[in-house]
Amino acid sequence: MRSTSETVYGPSLKMADIQLSSRATRVEDYLNDKLQTTADLEGLDILLENVQTQQELLKQQLLEAEKYLADATKASEIHSSALLQQARQFKKQQADVDRRLLIVTRSETSDDAIEKFDADIRALQQLDVATGYVELLAQVEDLSAEARRNFKSSPQAALQPYLRLQKLAIALKEAQPAAEDAAPHLVDHVERAAQHLWRQMKDAFAADFEKVLTRMKWPGKDVSLAGSLEHEWTDGVERLLELQEPELNIQGDHVKPYEEPLVLLPLEVMVRPLDLRFQYHFHGDRPTNKLDKPEYFFSHIMGLLNSYDEFFATYFQPILRKRFKASNLAMTSIFIDSTSALITALLPMLRRKVFGVIPQIAKQPQLLSHFIHELMSFDTSLRDDWNYDGGNGVEGWKGLTWEVLVKKDWFGRWLEVEKTFALSRYRNIIEPPESFEIDYESVEPSATKPTNAAIRVNDLLETITDRYRPLPSFSQKLCFLIDIQIAVFDLFHVRLVSFLDEYLMDTSSIMHTIQGVSSSGAKQKLPTEGLLGLERLVRVYGSAEYLEKKMRDWSDDVFFLELWEELQDRARAHAPQGQKKKTVGGNMTVEHVADKTSAAVGNEEGGGALFDETAGAYRRLRVRTEGVITDTLVQQIRSSLNAYRQINPWSALPSPSAGEDMNFSISAELDAPIGLLSSFLSFLANALAQAPLRRIARQVVLAVQSFLWDKILVFYKFSVTGAKQFRRDAQGLWEVVDRFIGVGQGEMGMRKLAEGLVLLELNGGDDGYGEQGLKLRDVEKRLFKDNESGSEVLEEMGLEVLSESDARAVVQKRIDYAG
Repeated sequence: MRSTSETVYGPSLKMADIQLSSRATRVEDYLNDKLQTTADLEGLDILLENVQTQQELLKQQLLEAEKYLADATKASEIHSSALLQQARQFKKQQADVDRRLLIVTRSETSDDAIEKFDADIRALQQLDVATGYVELLAQVEDLSAEARRNFKSSPQAALQPYLRLQKLAIALKEAQPAAEDAAPHLVDHVERAAQHLWRQMKDAFAADFEKVLTRMKWPGKDVSLAGSLEHEWTDGVERLLELQEPELNIQGDHVKPYEEPLVLLPLEVMVRPLDLRFQYHFHGDRPTNKLDKPEYFFSHIMGLLNSYDEFFATYFQPILRKRFKASNLAMTSIFIDSTSALITALLPMLRRKVFGVIPQIAKQPQLLSHFIHELMSFDTSLRDDWNYDGGNGVEGWKGLTWEVLVKKDWFGRWLEVEKTFALSRYRNIIEPPESFEIDYESVEPSATKPTNAAIRVNDLLETITDRYRPLPSFSQKLCFLIDIQIAVFDLFHVRLVSFLDEYLMDTSSIMHTIQGVSSSGAKQKLPTEGLLGLERLVRVYGSAEYLEKKMRDWSDDVFFLELWEELQDRARAHAPQGQKKKTVGGNMTVEHVADKTSAAVGNEEGGGALFDETAGAYRRLRVRTEGVITDTLVQQIRSSLNAYRQINPWSALPSPSAGEDMNFSISAELDAPIGLLSSFLSFLANALAQAPLRRIARQVVLAVQSFLWDKILVFYKFSVTGAKQFRRDAQGLWEVVDRFIGVGQGEMGMRKLAEGLVLLELNGGDDGYGEQGLKLRDVEKRLFKDNESGSEVLEEMGLEVLSESDARAVVQKRIDYAG
């Protein structure tokens, strides 16, 4: 059994042993690290000195830590004691407040006392608010009375109380949202009081100003500001501007596009006699007031600008610059520029007239169309000639046209009228028989010739573009483009396709059979052969190419480029969400617009143009028509060669005597094909540009070569003389092609036939071919030896197109072929 001391001190002694053992281990590790060799014992003194230094440093740090801990403990005890004292004091004060609150409110419990006290406080707050209301109303009444007292005696003194009242009304209105729209009746009363005072002061100042205007004979031709009149006029202008300045500051330095800009009060007064004159001429039964002559009153407004702009630039502009140059209105043209301010003052009388005329002419399409056109011209003149931006330097002035079409919602009616007119004019263009005649004079001689109808349709579409080019609204421009412009393009495309389909039906064997058994009263079939038939096709081709090129040109026009860019921006805004059903203008969806304009609408990769789809349709029609023209020429020329293929003089023609030169003439049976080819190419050379002419001629020449090769060269036997006669006939065809396409083009187009004739003409006698003097027997032997030998002999003869098999087939057609 363990002793008592062992039981009590056993754990402590054990812990101490563990600590001593750990310390001994660390000492041992330290010594092993520092004393690894015998030489290290020499630095033992230094090592002991470092250890003692470190021990002293650690003791100092331990003393500082113990001192900091003692200070912190003492501060904590003081803070705890202070908090305890404050808590006791607060409880004492709370009990005192509750006791006094019970006495004041005569309540039995503290909760009842608090409730009664809150009710009294709310009553006092309401009394305080009511007192403030009464004081504010008294202040409003005092300011109004002070201003009225000074109307006549001192107008300048009257302005000061009004301006204070106006600032008060503005401050109340601006502070109301932050106060959760409190005191609406007070705000309304102060605002109405300010407005009422403003009207009274405006009328008083305007009356004084009108007296000055009468004395200076405004707006007569002999306006004079002599003597003291200029000073009086300037004072009147400045008083009215100062009266209006708070209102101008509210509108700020950026007039909204949909807002009617403010008219400066001095100009409002000065324009009154001009307004009366305008009403006299254009609101009564005067000869100048005609619904079909809107240009009369538009010209009248322009005349007023031209007449009075110099006066205002001389006298009014310096006043504006002086008053507003240092304010936030300095960059707003209608407040700092006299010309823009004058235009703004004249627009209200014109606006009333315009809005009054529109309902009267809404059911008269011609008058409505003419009126809108004149209105757009007027707006454009103000923007371009007078640099008027309506006070909005960023977006510019939308114009009276925008107010009529958008704000008054007349765009739908006007679009309907313009579409009806466009379709009517389109029908008038295509209905006359001569409309689809080819026009050889309106384009360059080297260009493909369009029809009269194509040129007039293009003129119509350019006129339509000019109609809607000035419109400020993207949606309206897009509606015009799709509903009218592209619609007319589509109608004309359908008409051209129907012409081509009618031609193909007329040329089909089934149609021939039907027409053969039809009654004599059936519709007469248009010609399909010869030049008349070819002309039918060229009319379609020329019209399609002409309008396709016009659409490509339009796609590079700045107007259509800007329209395309805006369309892309709107479409791309919906593209990430795949919102193809979202509208990009009016009620037109992205999908609908893309179907009518370009598949690239909304494409992030760029590219595309407004007329891609329509131009593509015309291009496909052009390519298709070119193919039909080529097939028609090939078929007719091949048919005309049938008589030529029937003759067979090629092996029977006698060889010339020694020293005799034979003059070969073209075979009589080839006269008709040569004449037909010449007439076709002559017509096409006048009607088509070089590129399509060469493409068509190349295909025709290849078809003729194929016919002559298959039906004659490798079909009949030839003597040397027959081969030379065949070459002469081929040259007759080449000469026709060279005449219209270019020198050497005929033989180049029939290169295979030309090389075949070289083999066919090889002499079997002493005279050989080329520098090597190759003879028929030599060539024949090497051709039939093997392909490598045949290729070498063809290369030596300069024959690049013929294959070995073709060459062997030609050589076998000589009557002296040995086999």
